Amino acid sequence: MAHVPSNAERIDWLRLARAESVGPVTFRHLIGRYKSAGEALRALPDLARRGGRALPLKLPSVDQAEQELAAGGRIGAQLIIGCEGDFPPLLAALDAPPPLLWVLGDRALLKTKTVAVVGARTASATGRRFARTLANALGEAGYIVVSGMARGIDAAAHEGSVAWGAVAVLAGGVDDIYPPDNAALYGALVAKGCVVSERSIGHAARAADFPRRNRIISGLSRGVVVVEAELKSGSLITARLAGEQGREVFAVPGSPLDPRARGANELLRQGATLVEEVEDVLRVLEAQPMVTEREPAAYAGPDPGADPDIDELRAALEILLSPTPTAFDELARAAGAPISAVLAALVELALAGRAELMPGGFVARI
Repeated sequence: MAHVPSNAERIDWLRLARAESVGPVTFRHLIGRYKSAGEALRALPDLARRGGRALPLKLPSVDQAEQELAAGGRIGAQLIIGCEGDFPPLLAALDAPPPLLWVLGDRALLKTKTVAVVGARTASATGRRFARTLANALGEAGYIVVSGMARGIDAAAHEGSVAWGAVAVLAGGVDDIYPPDNAALYGALVAKGCVVSERSIGHAARAADFPRRNRIISGLSRGVVVVEAELKSGSLITARLAGEQGREVFAVPGSPLDPRARGANELLRQGATLVEEVEDVLRVLEAQPMVTEREPAAYAGPDPGADPDIDELRAALEILLSPTPTAFDELARAAGAPISAVLAALVELALAGRAELMPGGFVARI
């Protein structure tokens, strides 16, 4: 039976997700160790202090969490937290999924067959037409198209698929219409599809929010189609994340004379599936087994408390860490310690602002 969280549990989950220095990976390990958001919240101040944090950790109050829930209710948005049955299964399969999602519109679309179509903001007329036509054909074939509501290819993909239902992932809150000239498209998406975000209601998108948005675009999708993209672009980040998440990567070839084709052409050189028509996408996706939720390989172990060995391990890990991401198991081998103890120490360092835990089992020094 699907878990139905109480209002108190929902508030605790929201507070933990919004706590300072708690990203998706740290959140997952805290829930794995303490079994509830409430218990993790009570442990946070001491964990951050043990990790070497000088100033108190900023934790949202119950009132602040209730205000965010009330703000969502006023615009008709719904909060889905990671422990409830309605959380999108494709997103739940990530290592680690976002702790929560705000949804405005038809949340049932998040549990259907989905595929992302993304590309350049400054797209060509030909690229936009192709994206619009492809998205419409995917919708007709029973797929819900996911994109980021940006100008260019994203907007064209939404326009082509919105009649079938479409999903827009926003970098700001679900009420942050960006860019403003997509206001009419936003209205259509809310009415016929849905918009989602992990950010709070009223949050205005910032540059740092877009990579996290891209991770949700790929995480919600069985595959990602890149129509046009330059070599250094958010669309290629989305494609890279899709590959890391075990999702299919598709690319539409383009002229070598057009810089907007270089990103997609490079993906093709790296093994992406070439797309000239909708059947190229359907052939791969229909043969693909559905992604199912999986348990993470390891959690931070039991709270070691005042054990002096954890102090020594934490100091050793600080020396071993580098700005270049390092795998958890590599650190465990180098430190000669069990992976559960290493993860426990790394969570403390992350809460102290000294390390960043990353998806895929990596950590970097801040």
